Amino acid sequence: MFKTTRSRLAIGGAVLLAAGLALSGCSASGSATGGDADSTLVAYTGQSGDYQINYNPWSPSNIGGVGTIYESLFFITNVNTNDPKPLLGKSSEWNSDGTQLTITLRDGVQWSDGKPFTSKDVVFTLDMLKKQKALNSIGYDGTAKAEGDDKVVVTFAKPSFVLGPNLLGKTWIVPEHLWKDIDPTTDVVRKPVGTGPYTLGTFKAQAFTLEANKKYWGGAPAVKTIRYLSLSGNTAGADALKQGSIDWQTGPVPNMDDIPANYKGYDGITVGQNQMALLTCSSEAMGCTGPQTDPAVRHAIADAINRKQLNSLAFMNTASEISPTFALTTTQKDMISKDIEPAVMPNGADTKAAAATLEDAGYAKGADGIYAKDGKKLSLTVEVVTGWTDYITAIDTMTQQLKAAGIELKAQQSSWNEWTDKKTKGNYELAIDSLGQGPTANPYYLYNNYFSTANTAKVGEAAPMNIARYSNADVDSALTKLAATNPEDTAATQPLLDTIQQHIVKDMPYIPVMTGGTTSEFHSAKFTGWPTDDDLYAFPAVWASPDNAEVFKALKPAKKG
Repeated sequence: MFKTTRSRLAIGGAVLLAAGLALSGCSASGSATGGDADSTLVAYTGQSGDYQINYNPWSPSNIGGVGTIYESLFFITNVNTNDPKPLLGKSSEWNSDGTQLTITLRDGVQWSDGKPFTSKDVVFTLDMLKKQKALNSIGYDGTAKAEGDDKVVVTFAKPSFVLGPNLLGKTWIVPEHLWKDIDPTTDVVRKPVGTGPYTLGTFKAQAFTLEANKKYWGGAPAVKTIRYLSLSGNTAGADALKQGSIDWQTGPVPNMDDIPANYKGYDGITVGQNQMALLTCSSEAMGCTGPQTDPAVRHAIADAINRKQLNSLAFMNTASEISPTFALTTTQKDMISKDIEPAVMPNGADTKAAAATLEDAGYAKGADGIYAKDGKKLSLTVEVVTGWTDYITAIDTMTQQLKAAGIELKAQQSSWNEWTDKKTKGNYELAIDSLGQGPTANPYYLYNNYFSTANTAKVGEAAPMNIARYSNADVDSALTKLAATNPEDTAATQPLLDTIQQHIVKDMPYIPVMTGGTTSEFHSAKFTGWPTDDDLYAFPAVWASPDNAEVFKALKPAKKG
């Protein structure tokens, strides 16, 4: 199933499940002529095998409902820099020191069972998070109080500006009158009740539907039914596009360089968000061993990569440029330090620069063309998951590129579980993966996750996020100050970001490769209003919640009747 980045499953020879195309009496969406079929959107998220019912928005194994059935207070996305879009909340305001957040709620909202939505539901949800540590992935530690039916005041013991986007945009509000009697950590919520634009329709193991909520405060959406299918794999999804039997999917398909020409009635969009890197166990002080612990080696590898060739051979030209600061060059470009040069990694390889860096660090090239130091050849092993064909191709390509620069690279394939264990415990030299973004277009969240000492551990112990074992007192200090500073005060935040970026570029515990593109294909002949490069109002991946709910609400059937 497609997850947080883009599918790495091989495009094999799977056959489209005939049952998956059945639309419960409706014709396939590409040939639909009736009004109901015209307003039914068929979505394929990459699900293969039976669905297991779970509409608990706080469960990590939920199969749907986040954003569609259950809403947050605001819609906040990291693919643009727009102001938060009011949903259950109308406005929010921090006090001057970031210790109190006042939220004014929308009037007249009803739960789908007809009960009124009030501030008590918000307080109940926040109190539930604070009580249930297993659900509290955002680290909420505030105290919420209702002031009347339409206002909530949340108080914190310390400045908490950076918690705002997750609290306001990634906290799914649930009804107190129903949830007070369930265990939110185990209940699968077979009959979900929410405030969102959709309610649960039918559920079967191979497909389920969401139906437009006629009582929705924003008006019932024009897409009346969303039908989620289970198919047999990536090839099944590509075949379904060819047949016009699904309307939206995300992931690689054959001939994806020109979707309109190869899939009649469809269009596509590629969005770069996840920054691919060669992760390194970088710190000898934390117990890392191997040549990658030398910053000179890490810089030489970065210089030796031909990114233009890599994009063509491994990523079907869907990847894009990457900054050595790991700030996105799109939504975060204004936050890249003006002192960083170059601000973007070059497209071509610079083997001369790589050689100079290594030789200055005491390496000498051997008779086999590979550098060595103190009798040890500059040979590195990179960990990759078996079946991740794009990354495996990328390593094969980089192996040849680095060999030209006198560096030996070898791939080690393993299961996802083994690969994850090696990274988490620091038992690796290099690993290929992506660094994920935070809830909003601010590099603070990536920096805090992947570069703070608080998120790492010594080799042998599990590191929460900072698997490079990177620790820098100046970076930690800047992150602490950023957490207590209003992000809108750029005069105060930018010098702190500059400090972090200067250390990141100098130390390079994660070697920047490229920014990975997530490609989605959608039925533009059937529905209008899809996100575009010029109007990227939500992340257009079918599996991305709650962004997908914003897309569902924005779409209109191309045919009327």
